[in-house]
Order: sequence, then structure tokens, then C-alpha cells
Amino acid sequence: MSSKRLRSDPESRVGGKRQLKHQELAELNPLLLEVKERVSEAWSRGLEYSHEKGLLVDIQPFTHCVISNFIQSQTLLEGLQNELLQLNFHEKSNDLYKFKQSDDLRKKKGYHISSLRKVLFEDFRTWLSDILGVKLESTVDLSCAKYEYTDVLLCHDDELEGRRIAFILYLVPEWGAGDGGTLDLYDSDEHDQPQQIAKSLTPSWNTLIFFEVSPVSHHQVSEILSEEKCRLSVSGWFHGPSLARPPRYIESLSSRNPHIASDEEILYDWINPIYLDVSTQVRIQDEFEEKSEILLKNFFKNEKFELVCEALRSPEIKWKRRGPANKRCYDQAEEDGLPDILAKCMGLFCSEALFLLLSNFTGLKLHFLASSDNNDDEDEQEDELEESDGHEHACSSTEKGNKSDSTEDDQRKKGDNIGPNKVEMPGESPQNPSVPVCRGELRHWKNGYYTLIHDTNVENSEFALDLLLCCGCEGAAHFLRMLCQNVCCWLPTWRSVVW
Repeated sequence: MSSKRLRSDPESRVGGKRQLKHQELAELNPLLLEVKERVSEAWSRGLEYSHEKGLLVDIQPFTHCVISNFIQSQTLLEGLQNELLQLNFHEKSNDLYKFKQSDDLRKKKGYHISSLRKVLFEDFRTWLSDILGVKLESTVDLSCAKYEYTDVLLCHDDELEGRRIAFILYLVPEWGAGDGGTLDLYDSDEHDQPQQIAKSLTPSWNTLIFFEVSPVSHHQVSEILSEEKCRLSVSGWFHGPSLARPPRYIESLSSRNPHIASDEEILYDWINPIYLDVSTQVRIQDEFEEKSEILLKNFFKNEKFELVCEALRSPEIKWKRRGPANKRCYDQAEEDGLPDILAKCMGLFCSEALFLLLSNFTGLKLHFLASSDNNDDEDEQEDELEESDGHEHACSSTEKGNKSDSTEDDQRKKGDNIGPNKVEMPGESPQNPSVPVCRGELRHWKNGYYTLIHDTNVENSEFALDLLLCCGCEGAAHFLRMLCQNVCCWLPTWRSVVW
């Protein structure tokens, strides 16, 4: 009886409408209007500014603003938090990041999400436009992110066509630096490459941070260390005229050297005898040709491997951090002053004997004594071409040569490239274009270290054979991994010892 009266009672429906109308709207902290002129002056002149009620403009390492108590209503924020947690989140994971992200919030109809969207797209966008002196477009990217235990977003600059202002609003529980998830800001060198973390901002409830997207706006979200807490945030970009960007800096190629003369005795000193057996080499080559990579377990003799592992713990080794952080982060050993066994190990990997052994493993012509199936294929192609020319074109070799020369001359006059561009390497010359060369380094890896794919990675665009010898993996046998880059290899590269 009572339930029927509730459903049929018109006053109940009216009361429901009244309740909806009386829900609080999202409103900006009134402090923003009070200090707008001060903030605008600081931003335009590159000055620092702070207000005791919770607003900071800092210019180091790049200009950014931190606003505490961004939204006035705590009740609305709690409702917004609950509404966001009910959304569907999608796992986002690659070499740069790992976290969960919602669908685009621009079309979500929840009351609290709609209220936040309105104040961001209208009131806050107008305030930002006045601060920057730039008209921001009505298009705003907006989504919700959840970072949980071990989630991370590595160093990047946010630059994408049309993005002008990046922002993030935190809806987190009580949070400390020990929980991870800090917003780390990097300083930059003369090439606009990130160097070191210059400032770390700890997430705080109802705090909004924004900065201009620029060539130096490098930042990251550090790894979440708390197993219980969730770093919930709403973030996005305001669009407008992009800041001018200089040409991207291209790192110079690391030095390369031809192999060092040596005899096969060095292999018998270091390498597990099973890998020096001809039948084993044939099997390895078959697998490598099929998969373009292979894992060779227990590659070194045990006694040599143990000596290497012991030497890696030596305090004599000088480690240097490799960057920049938007491309890599690990420690590299300086070659001067390495323990003798490590120096000999490095020498093994650039020895003539190992080049020949790698030729037998891969079928690639990395040594002049190695046979190459590619030569046979080229001979067959030349025979087919000559036969085709004889039957179809019936022109003499002189005519063919003149025709080829004139074509090349025409192409050069037009500025066209003839054949693939090729980077000249140490040990190469026009008369000797295919001398294999190598490079290598000793790396130390630990939690938080990484390498990233990036647009300006010249070295990884080469034809190369990548070797990694891994040491120091607890409870696991050591192994050598060979990976073929770009499938066709002519330049063997190696990272001599990785642990």
C-alpha cells in the first residue's frame, strides 16, 4: 500500500525535481578572480607569485600554476569522485605508460561530471584565456585516469598539434610522497632535452595544476608505490595556437669500430663448448633465420661467468646515468678502470673470432671468411635480369650502360635520391662499403630504469644485430640474446654485458 502511494503521489515527484534543482553547482574558488591580474602579470613576465590562500605560480623548471581548493563545494567533489569511479576504465599500457583511463568525459551525462565540465569549459577557460592573453578554443580534451600499484607514466612533453594548456585535477585520499605518483617536472639542456627531475608535486585533494605545453614541458607521473591507494584524477588539454617548436634535436651516433684481430683460442677460453659444435651452429642458424632472434642459455663457461658476475659488484666501476629521460634511463659503466675480467669480456664481443662465430649462428656475412646465402641470391637475380634483358630488350651491354648512366644523370639533375640513404660508419669507405663494425656498453639496470621508442632514434633505424648478455638475474641461468633489427643485418651492434 505504502509503495503504491509513493509511486502515485505527485508531491513525491515534485519533491524529487526540487531536490535535483537544489544540487550544488560546481563553482571556482573565488580567489581566482581576486588574483587574476597578479597571476597574468607573473605569467607574462616570467615571475614567481604565491598567495597564502593556496595559489602558486612557479617558473622552475618551466612555468606552471598550482591551485588549491579549485572547486568550492566539497559535497559536489565527493559526488564527482563516486560518479567517476562508476565509469568503465580501459587498461592503457605500452613502453611509456601503464594506467587505467576512462572514455572521453565530454559526452558523459552524469550530473557531477556535467557540472565539472561546464565550469572547466566555460569559467576556467575564460580565466585561462585572460591569464595567457590567448584565445583558447571551445574544444577541450577531458578524461579520468586511475593510477594504482606499480602504474607509471614516463617522461614526455605532451606536445601534439593544437594543445596549448595541460591540466590535472586530483581527487585523491590523503597522499604522501612515499605513496609515489608525484608529478615530476624536468629541467632541460640547451637542446631542450630533459635532464633531471627539478621539482616533484605531490597529489592533493581538489588541487589543480596547469602549464603550457612547450618543447621544454617534460614531466612524468612517478610509479605508484602504495598497494592500497588509488590516484584518481581528471585531466586534459585546452586547445589554442601552439608555441613555436625548434627542429627536434638528433643525437649523434655513438662511436663504432671494426673488429679486433684475434684467433679462435679466445672462443675456447670463454664460450660453452656446445656452441662451438658445428651441428649446434647449424641448428641455431636455422632457428634464427626463421624467427630473427634466439636465446642461447649458459653461453659462457661457468667459471668465466662467475668471474664476470663477481667483477660487476666491484666498487672500482664508475657508473654514469644515461639519458635524456624521454629516451632512456639506466647506468652505463665508464670503460676506463674496469676490472681486468670485464675489460677482457668487452674485448671478446668485438673480437674477430666472435664476428666469425656470429656469422655461423646467423647466416649473415659478418666476416670475410663467412659464406653468405645473400651472394647466391644476388647472382641468381643478376642471371635472371641478364636473361630478361636479352629476350625482351635485345640491347647491347654498351647500350644498357649508356642508358643507365643517362638515367642516373637525369635523376641527379632532378635532385632525386638514387637508392637508399646510408649512414657512413667508421671502417667504411666507398671502396670498402661493407666492413662490419660494432659498438657496446656495460649497463646496470634496476627498478625504474627503462628505454623508450622515440622518433629521432637513428641507431635503431639501422640494419643491425643486437646482442645482450644478461647477468645478475637471481635464480636464473645466464643467457645471450641475439635480435635482428630490420630483419636484414649487416652491422653487428652489441651491448656487451647487461645485468
